[in-house]
Amino acid sequence: MKAAVVILCILNSLTGNLAMAQPYYPESDDEVIETLPPRGKSWFEIKLLRIKVKSSPAALQPVLDLASRYIELGRAESDPRYFGYAEAVLAPWLKSGQVHPEVLTLRATLHQNRHEFTPALAYLDKALALQPRLGQAWLTRALILEVQGNYAAALKSCLPLLKLASALVSQVCIASTQSLTGQIDSAYQQLMLALPAAQSEPLQNRQWAMVALAEIAERKGDSKAAEQHYRQALKLDRNGYLLAAYADFLLDRARYREVTELLRNETRADTLLLRLTLAEQALQLPTAQAHIVALAARFAASRMRGDTVHQGDEARFLLHLAHAPEQALKLAQANWGIQREPRDARIILEAADALDCPEQIQPTLNFLAQAKLQDVRLQPLVDRLSRSSS
Repeated sequence: MKAAVVILCILNSLTGNLAMAQPYYPESDDEVIETLPPRGKSWFEIKLLRIKVKSSPAALQPVLDLASRYIELGRAESDPRYFGYAEAVLAPWLKSGQVHPEVLTLRATLHQNRHEFTPALAYLDKALALQPRLGQAWLTRALILEVQGNYAAALKSCLPLLKLASALVSQVCIASTQSLTGQIDSAYQQLMLALPAAQSEPLQNRQWAMVALAEIAERKGDSKAAEQHYRQALKLDRNGYLLAAYADFLLDRARYREVTELLRNETRADTLLLRLTLAEQALQLPTAQAHIVALAARFAASRMRGDTVHQGDEARFLLHLAHAPEQALKLAQANWGIQREPRDARIILEAADALDCPEQIQPTLNFLAQAKLQDVRLQPLVDRLSRSSS
C-alpha cells in the first residue's frame, strides 16, 4: 500500500492535478478509445481450438491445446488476458475427480507467469508425482528455480530432460543455469555447438536458444555476438520478452533511436513502454512526459491490485524516470526476495549506488559472489559498492 501511495504521489507531481484519476467519457460514439489487435491467424486458430473443446467436452487434448495456445499468446503479446482465458479453460479439469499431470503443469505455468513461484512448484511436484517422465514439468521447474537463484536445484531439474526432451531443449536448460554459476564460457560454447543440429526443432525452441545465447554473450561482454543472436531471434518471431531484452541491449549502448523504432508500436505492454520511454527521455522527445504519466498510472493500478509481476520494472521506473531512488531501492529489494535474475540484481545495485548505501544490499553482493555470477554489466557496480562498504 505504501508503494502504491508513492506511485500515486509521483503521478500527481507529474500531472500537476488529479485529472488523470478521473474516468474519461468519449464525446461521441465514433471516438476511438483503444485499437485492439487485428483478427489474424491466431484468432482463427483459437476459434478452431475452442470449437474442438466445445464439441468434445470430455476430451483432454483439445483443452490442453487451447490452454497452451492461450499461454503462448499471452507471453508473445505481453497480454495477461490470455492467461485468464487459459485459467478458465483449465478450471473444470482441476475440479474434477481425476487430476491430470498435464493440467497441473499448465496451472503451474500460470502461477509462474504471475511470479507466484511457491504454488507453481507445488503444482509441479504433484504433476511429477503422477508422471515422473513429464518433460514440460521438469523444464518449468528448472526455469522457476533458476529465476529464484537456486541454481543447484535448477540444474538437477534440467538433467531429466536429457532423456525426456530434445537435445536442444535440454542443452538450453543446462547451459542457461551453468552460465550463471561461473561457467559462462563453457556454457556458451556448448549451446553454440547444439544449435546448428537443431534446424528441425520448433521455431519457439530455436528462438529460445538464440535468446539464451544472446543473453550469455551479453553477460560475457561480447556485444557483437549478442547482437547477432538477438537479430537472428527477431527474424524468427517477435515476442515481448525478446523485444524487452534487445531494447535493453540497445539502451546500454545509447542507441536510443533504434529503441524508438523497435518499440514505437509496442505501447500496450508495460515492460516495453518503459523501455520506449527511457529512450524517449534520453532523446528529449515530447512523447516522453506523457508516457511517464501513463507508466505511473499503470504501475499504481498494478500495486493496488496486488500485482507484483513487474516490481523490477517499477523499481527501474522509479529510479530512472521518477528520480525516486529511495523508493526504487525498497521495491528492488522486495523484488529480489521473489526473483534473482541478473536484471534484478542490476536495478538493486543501481539504486544502492545512487544512494551510496552499499550496506543495505550486502546480502545481494554476497549472493553474487557465492554464485560466481559473471556479468560485465554488473561488475563495475559490484566493485564500486564493495569498495564503499569496506
